[in-house]
Amino acid sequence: MTLLEQVQEKSKEIHTDGYPMSIGELASIYKDGELDIHPDFQRIFRWNDVQKSKLIESILLGIPIPSIFVSQRENGIWDVVDGLQRLSTIFEFMEILKDENGNNLPGSTLVSTPHLDKLAGFKWNNPNKQFEIDSSLKLEIKRVKIDVKIVKKQSDKNVKFELFQRINTLGSRLSDQEVRNCLLIMINKEFYHWLKSISNNENFLNTISLADRLIEEQYHIELALRYFIYKNIELSEIKGVTDLSEFITDKMIKYAEDTTFDKDKEKAIFEGTFAILNKILGEDVFKRYVKANDKFQGKFLLSLFETISIGVGKNIEKGSLLDETEILNSIKKIWESTDFLTKYGSGVNVTSRLPVLIPLGEKMFSNEA
Repeated sequence: MTLLEQVQEKSKEIHTDGYPMSIGELASIYKDGELDIHPDFQRIFRWNDVQKSKLIESILLGIPIPSIFVSQRENGIWDVVDGLQRLSTIFEFMEILKDENGNNLPGSTLVSTPHLDKLAGFKWNNPNKQFEIDSSLKLEIKRVKIDVKIVKKQSDKNVKFELFQRINTLGSRLSDQEVRNCLLIMINKEFYHWLKSISNNENFLNTISLADRLIEEQYHIELALRYFIYKNIELSEIKGVTDLSEFITDKMIKYAEDTTFDKDKEKAIFEGTFAILNKILGEDVFKRYVKANDKFQGKFLLSLFETISIGVGKNIEKGSLLDETEILNSIKKIWESTDFLTKYGSGVNVTSRLPVLIPLGEKMFSNEA
């Protein structure tokens, strides 16, 4: 197949449309439930009062607003793929924004902006009429048009996920896991809440001992996701992986869509793994062991997480886990393993690292001869 033929073939999978819509029209279809901006995303996308007020300032001054992208479901409802924060800001200001339970959120209060310092204190509706947006300005806001790009329902089902990933990773506005969280909400909201709940397990959080910044970027959720992926994959699946982030995302989508994925069983093994590790070593478990002074020190090491947690988890699943004293001794002995020492560095790629570390951990924490 030539490049031209491939372009022509792939283009058949994507059907798009687009036209300008007024803010009033968008507000109307949102209130009617025909536009889904996923309230769950509000925890991930968060503008401050200055950013929100600048958007309203732009609308009032006639500064063009970037296009929003939506994906059409089979039932005709539009999923917002890009533009969520802009629409959320507008709807919040207009006092029609709803939370995940369908309850109206309080309307926002504007702050002073570079060109409209008089905006400070104004609301869409205000008991203090002095600080309520004038009815003529409300009409102007409702009549402002925003270009809407539509991925139609005839398109391949993965197009909207691909579009969302590209929009939200090319500009590095979100971490990889923040993008994955949004994809999960669109694919299987129940699976998202399951994964999020598990990643907040107290024993797990204590053992990984991440900085606040990494928690904010949802890295603890990524680590929990990696745990399930690495524990369940065949090692042959790792070979040939050139983009680990894409591999994790693809596996996540597969699990989220797989009705046979046993969430109760996986949760029990996960909780058992980190309850044992937290009891034995707590926040030291994934740190370097220094034999000379018999101490664990330094920062969290991903290679140790891959070796220890997966090894313990696999042996819990098989019923072949060592006792606590032997687990501690095995953790220390990892630092005597040539296989580990040649594969644990940050410069070792995943296709070389995991096929060695996963079997190593499984063997070291097994009570089978």
